[in-house]
Amino acid sequence: MNQPIIDIGVNLMHRSFHQDREQVVERAVANNVNPLIITGTSLRNSVEAAQYAGRYKGKLYATAGVHPHDAKSCDEGTIAKLKELAAMPQVVAIGECGLDYNRDFSPRDVQRKWFAEQIRLALELNMPLFLHERDAFSDFTAMLKEHAVQKAVVHCFTGNLTELKAYLDMGFYIGITGWICDERRGKHLRDLVRIIPLNRLMIETDAPFLTPRDLKEKPADGRNEPAFLPHILQAVARCTGKTVEEVAKATTETAVEFFRI
Repeated sequence: MNQPIIDIGVNLMHRSFHQDREQVVERAVANNVNPLIITGTSLRNSVEAAQYAGRYKGKLYATAGVHPHDAKSCDEGTIAKLKELAAMPQVVAIGECGLDYNRDFSPRDVQRKWFAEQIRLALELNMPLFLHERDAFSDFTAMLKEHAVQKAVVHCFTGNLTELKAYLDMGFYIGITGWICDERRGKHLRDLVRIIPLNRLMIETDAPFLTPRDLKEKPADGRNEPAFLPHILQAVARCTGKTVEEVAKATTETAVEFFRI
């Protein structure tokens, strides 16, 4: 397959990539995974992601945002700093932001406050949102509806049919990870992926997390990386009954248009 595919969610600034970050990018390119979009999850991490992406023009992009786990570290200067990052050409979305009521690493009212602030920023800048939701569906969708958000991708979707239909009805895009390769936890996702229109579907590794369980040659350290995205692509193609080429072309075109890259 010669069609390049885009990994829309890579935590490339994660400490597990400190030793060999450049080689990870090279392996991705060698496997036709290019460009990569680095996920910003905190202010510091978003700064690092934007700076690193700036060194690889056209190969790397980044998002700028604060994950709900880190919402407690936000202060009055956070949004202004995110706005500065968003002005950089390599920064293509606001996020990863949203609500996480599963871990509750930040108090829920604090999560909601800073999620709302990031929604407002994305709307002000006319930029897409890169979203995270876990066990917070009703508050999450209520906030997005309240702000009339139209352009967003629900990253690493693992929800149910009701949730998927709600997101699609709101006009959102869906990011599918290696979760679909897990014959235990991902079983329901294999059925659901069929109802996602190809022009609303994107694929991602969420590396270094969510290493596909059914990889023939598992990495010794268990670390996921963007070079494994073709494996996820093949799983999505099998589940949707489409060819690998068709899914590759569609998800790439969708990502290019969505992130304006």
